[in-house]
Amino acid sequence: MDRRREVMQKRSIRGAQASFAGKEMTKSRIRTVLEMIKFEHSIFALPFALVGALLAARQGGGLPSGRQILWIIVAMVGARSAAMTMNRIADIEYDRRNPRTANRALPRGKLSVGFAWAFTLAASALLMIAAWQLNSVSLELSPVALAILFFYSYTKRFTSWSHFVLGFCLGISPAAAWIAIRGSLDLRMLILSTAVTLWVGGFDVLYACQDVEFDKSAALHSIPRKIGIPKALGIARGVHILMVALLVWLAASFRLSWPAWAGIAVVASLLAYEHSLVKSDDLSKMNAAFFTVNGYISLLFLLFWGAAAVMARH
Repeated sequence: MDRRREVMQKRSIRGAQASFAGKEMTKSRIRTVLEMIKFEHSIFALPFALVGALLAARQGGGLPSGRQILWIIVAMVGARSAAMTMNRIADIEYDRRNPRTANRALPRGKLSVGFAWAFTLAASALLMIAAWQLNSVSLELSPVALAILFFYSYTKRFTSWSHFVLGFCLGISPAAAWIAIRGSLDLRMLILSTAVTLWVGGFDVLYACQDVEFDKSAALHSIPRKIGIPKALGIARGVHILMVALLVWLAASFRLSWPAWAGIAVVASLLAYEHSLVKSDDLSKMNAAFFTVNGYISLLFLLFWGAAAVMARH
């Protein structure tokens, strides 16, 4: 009897250990997937989409419903997850050769290419389901959005302006959110879409300064590789100044109140700080400029412009 109890206890312990190990493997895979798609960087585009939704709803004299906000967020997560995974699939050989990216999940074999394809399809389906839940126009346009997102992954092979194709991928988010709310597009949203395109394109130019030598060896195109880092930094500054000018135009066109103008001042100040961190002969603070500052820009833009949209009169 004691022998049987001992055997059962050992089996129970082994089962608990196996279950724990399985859970740890699942958690590890989830962490790896989230790292692959840089999930935390969803913060870059989502606030601009939410501002687009708020402005669209206020045009009708109300606010977006909780259901609409939920499905817009789901659509954004699905779109970005599909785009990032496709980018990793397309660039796997380059990532293996680049010391800065060689430790990513696909080059290291932490995730298989087959899994990445399956994840891309699942994320794409999630976007289309969310679009279907929003309205028919969003659903009809969702394949176009995916085509744009996937096209970016190959642009570095033939154009130095791929940075602004990436910017456009995020820039369509406020226009898409407006369509999700209204079922049609107000042309003023193209001002915000262009501003986001320039914002993202500008900081991607900064980020690409780290890979100039690798891009040369791999025959990849970028603005820093084509014209050199000092001139590339000048282009990034120029497009960010233009971004601020577009925000001024947009605030005036919607006749937004003081929070929008305060938000523009905050964005302009943070962009100036971002550029102060990056020097042509010192890129050591690139991560702080790229991730931290831009995260603050997007969140504070949502805070100030969201308040202005709620306060707007129609």
